[in-house]
Amino acid sequence: MPNNQREPHRWGFRDTRFILNQDSSVTLTGNRYSICGYAMPYFIPFVESLLQVRLPTGQPAGERQEVELPEPNRNEAFCAALALKFPAEQISFADAERLPHSHGQTTVDEIYQVLYGELPKPVDAVFYCADTEQAQTLVQLAAEHDVCLLPYGGGTSVSNALRVPADERRMVVAVDTGRMNRIIGLERDNMRVIVQAGICGADLEHQLREQGYTLGHEPDSIEFSTVGGWIATNASGMKKNRYGNIEDVVESMTVVTPSGTLQESMRAPRVSAGSRLHPVLFGSEGNFGLITEAVLKLRPLPEVTEYQSILFRDFAAGIAFLQALSKGTVWPASIRLVDNPQFRFAQSLKPALTGWADYKHRLQRWLLTSVKKFDLETLAAATIVIEGSADEVIAQRRALDRLVKRYGAIYGGAENGRRGYQLTYAIAYIRDFLMRYAVIGETYETSASWDCIETICDEVKQAAELEHARYGFPGKPYVSARITQIYPTGACIYFTHGASILGVDNADQKFHAVEQAMRAVILAHGGSISHHHGIGKLRAAFIAQLYSEATQKALIALKRELDPGNVFGASNNLFDRG
Repeated sequence: MPNNQREPHRWGFRDTRFILNQDSSVTLTGNRYSICGYAMPYFIPFVESLLQVRLPTGQPAGERQEVELPEPNRNEAFCAALALKFPAEQISFADAERLPHSHGQTTVDEIYQVLYGELPKPVDAVFYCADTEQAQTLVQLAAEHDVCLLPYGGGTSVSNALRVPADERRMVVAVDTGRMNRIIGLERDNMRVIVQAGICGADLEHQLREQGYTLGHEPDSIEFSTVGGWIATNASGMKKNRYGNIEDVVESMTVVTPSGTLQESMRAPRVSAGSRLHPVLFGSEGNFGLITEAVLKLRPLPEVTEYQSILFRDFAAGIAFLQALSKGTVWPASIRLVDNPQFRFAQSLKPALTGWADYKHRLQRWLLTSVKKFDLETLAAATIVIEGSADEVIAQRRALDRLVKRYGAIYGGAENGRRGYQLTYAIAYIRDFLMRYAVIGETYETSASWDCIETICDEVKQAAELEHARYGFPGKPYVSARITQIYPTGACIYFTHGASILGVDNADQKFHAVEQAMRAVILAHGGSISHHHGIGKLRAAFIAQLYSEATQKALIALKRELDPGNVFGASNNLFDRG
């Protein structure tokens, strides 16, 4: 049943959250991350200076303690048929389980609504599926009785993909894959593992590492997201440079559809056997069926893993560095470039320094600004993971050394690199903390060719300021950018956008409008609609700009063939009915 270590609605674990101390410092509770357990005195002043508002820390918004859901819409014939096939404990109509399965982690349209508003439409029941055979039975019964099924993995979607379509009139059942969490087989000689698709990324990686292997697929959400979710959203990980994106990791998959089970009998490194259907299922977002198993490619654990960081005079210099790096053949496993606002944001999460630590920090700052002539208001930084065999690590270091010298950058040290990489997992908790003090934040990711990146970054920030003023938000918006994955032809840009909503009527609707305007700007200047979050319902309005009419017809025909009764009525991307 539900994972009691996790928050039911907010991001993360129950024992981990940001709290405000009496002296206005903040602390991240628990001990899961390197920034847990100490006071951060600079965080609130930094946020207030960025947004140019005073946070209402004396009067935090009260979260709803109880949410009353409408009575579930029960298809009694389906429920009776289900009871004959499965134990009663595998299906739940309890509100405490229905509500968490009715949303993902999109800020405005989901989490804000659950905590401070009202989620428009919940699922009617939750079914906990254990394997492919159970999935086949469930899908058959749903098709017979005209019931809508919505696949649910780790609940980390940030595209409204898990929201129940507003016009759905059938009984809606969320199919929780959390029980499909086993490693089915490990082929050591073939460097291949067969897994159930509901296994959580962190759990899978832990088990593989005990055997001396890794997938190397590390999305920001690895603690909660599942293999099936990775496939359904066409995910990417922080170590993409070494291990590839999810489509490079998955060799084949099993998908249960109302028309039958999609499964390839061939198991080989590569096959040329006509058109293959499984590439179409990457990014399918629950529209065609339920992903139940996957065959994944393994890599041996790296002999060496090192961290490093690099400081650049400005973001443009960092982008030029990454572009030059992309033209070579030796890349670090991960390199992530943050702009100046995001760099300073990370600095605000450090503890107060005293004694020798304070003296050392002041000396380093003097050397950086007075000797090296770096401007703290413009500099950008990259966090780096170098891993592989000893020889590979040496080659990666040499490639970086050459470019660091060429672009006038300087190394920032291994500890800063380690901290910056691991901060990714902890920083997600900030959103829910700031929401209590009338600040809403969202992220937008895109991929773009190298010649578009700076323009997109500039235009998005300008659009945010214009829309912010247009809708009457107080103060200034916060918009920062980071480059998270690189390719020979371009890169992924990941934007973080925040704004104070203090005193703004219908703030969630207005923030959503600003968000859509910013996405339109990204598309207008050469960016993609998404790099790894998917489309869901949040970005579905832009579909007409992405697919030709013939492409849309082909996908619709595939949907009609695999799921003629629209059992999988998630209504995501092309199939959004809104």
